[in-house]
Amino acid sequence: MALRRAVRFVFSLIAIAVLISVAGIVFLYFALSRGPSVPEQSILVLRPGGELNETLPDDVVGQFLGRDTSTVRGLVRSLQMAKRDPRIRTVLLMPSTLESPFWGKVQELRDAIIDFRQSGKKVIAFLEYGGDREYYLATAADRIFLMPTSPLDLTGVASYEVFLRGAFDKAGAYPDFVHIGEYKTAVNQLTEKGFTPAHREMSESLNRDTYDQLVRGIAMARKKTESEVRALIDQGPFSPEDALRGGLIDDLAYLDQVDDRVPEMRLASGGDARRVEGADYERISPRSVGIRPRSKIAVLYAVGVIASGKSSSDPINGGVVGSDTLVEQIRQVRADDSVKAIVLRIDSPGGSSVASDVIWRELMITRDEKPSRPLITSMSDLAASGGYYIAVPGQVIVAQPGTLTGSIGVFSGKFVIDGTLAKVGVNTATITSGANADINSPFSRFTPDQQARLMHYMQGFYDNFVKKVADGRHTTPERIHALAQGRVWTGQQAKDNGLVDMLGGLDTAVAVAKMRAKIPADEDVELVAYPPRRSFYEALTDQFRSSSFSAWGVLAGGAEGRAIAALTAPVRLFRRGEPLALMPFAFVR
Repeated sequence: MALRRAVRFVFSLIAIAVLISVAGIVFLYFALSRGPSVPEQSILVLRPGGELNETLPDDVVGQFLGRDTSTVRGLVRSLQMAKRDPRIRTVLLMPSTLESPFWGKVQELRDAIIDFRQSGKKVIAFLEYGGDREYYLATAADRIFLMPTSPLDLTGVASYEVFLRGAFDKAGAYPDFVHIGEYKTAVNQLTEKGFTPAHREMSESLNRDTYDQLVRGIAMARKKTESEVRALIDQGPFSPEDALRGGLIDDLAYLDQVDDRVPEMRLASGGDARRVEGADYERISPRSVGIRPRSKIAVLYAVGVIASGKSSSDPINGGVVGSDTLVEQIRQVRADDSVKAIVLRIDSPGGSSVASDVIWRELMITRDEKPSRPLITSMSDLAASGGYYIAVPGQVIVAQPGTLTGSIGVFSGKFVIDGTLAKVGVNTATITSGANADINSPFSRFTPDQQARLMHYMQGFYDNFVKKVADGRHTTPERIHALAQGRVWTGQQAKDNGLVDMLGGLDTAVAVAKMRAKIPADEDVELVAYPPRRSFYEALTDQFRSSSFSAWGVLAGGAEGRAIAALTAPVRLFRRGEPLALMPFAFVR
């Protein structure tokens, strides 16, 4: 009897402990989910930096450490809420190092800052370091402060191409690649030792247009002529004093001194205003600032390299858009009658030609099944090659001026490594049954007949690509071919030549979707993101599935990691011998 009472007592203690633990978890959940308290007369502190992610990281590490990661959408949404929030009086913008080599998302955030200022509230920018992107973003503010010991590293736009042919020759490897389109230069980085004339022409055009956009933005913001800004940039980088004398910034100060120099940063009573961190502010309820959505718009995210199968996370490429996963999400959206419009948000350099076509087909079915429900495309940093392929079903295509798009072309090939193996004493031998059984062999080059067969297939895919673009853009294949041939365009150039309809960000695309869905322009809408963030178990499973690539992960990080990711993608992410609709990679600074 005593033993039984003891056992019951122990079990009671365990039950109480479990209940307390559960209650604690529930309390913690509601404490975190209800959002922070925002005092009156607050300063919203935004710290954009890093990659400016399109979506929250959902790999294993991101599940634990990504809670405070800000996405470009999260930052834009915070500015939109703060614009309507009477508790927010000022925004303090503090950009840290922006690591992305692209400009589209920076422009999207800059547009949102300019829009916020239309409320009459002030934006104060503080630069601990002023690189080109950080400074360009800061020029959207009312005033710019630079730390007294920090240079302003504004020198223009440079792009750097990597050509690996010489290294392959020394290693005894042969990059046996073919392509359709003289501007389809992704293969040039493997097969050439320097620029071809078409490659140089395209790179110079992209560089020049990006530079022009930088100059125009600075000139408008700092009330200077474009020629004045060009002359100033040619004098960079700047010491803090020279940046101030040149009118590129408004003052030099340490962060603690900014409060004393900006009236909006202080309360009427003389004390400092309360600061609310952007990561916390993102958790407030939209209803607390009077946002009450009545209609639902789906936002389908296609972020990363496009490949067949399930979406995943590559160790150094980041997100991989799996055609199976995205098609499943498209079908879910299509079946949801409460969705009034669909916006396809693309941040992709392309990838598998087959996977891109699978996604294109599902989007076309969705668009044509219910014409009253608009399908609008919004381009982020990248929507090129396969990324442009899946953009075509959109009834309206919206891009930022700095978006990289186009690249309508295809390539394929293999690395032949028999020479490399011979250098270390390894001999190879092949036995075939079938004239072309060894077409994908890494030990022999394409025969003339094999190359002709490969080119015939790729030409057919390219012609089909061009026709689909022509149909989507309501023009002729001949005109699209003149713009295609693998050529990459900025969003501004694409707008000028008809590959893009409008310039702007996701909110511009949403506004178009509302208009076409007959939703009043001033009505708030709920943006429902697809696909939803993966569970920790799904992320962990994917991590194990991709463990074979862990050696590549050691090389990840920074611009160098992105270069390795792009240049090695054909041998890591796609089927053997698969034609690729993938844009070339270049460092852009």
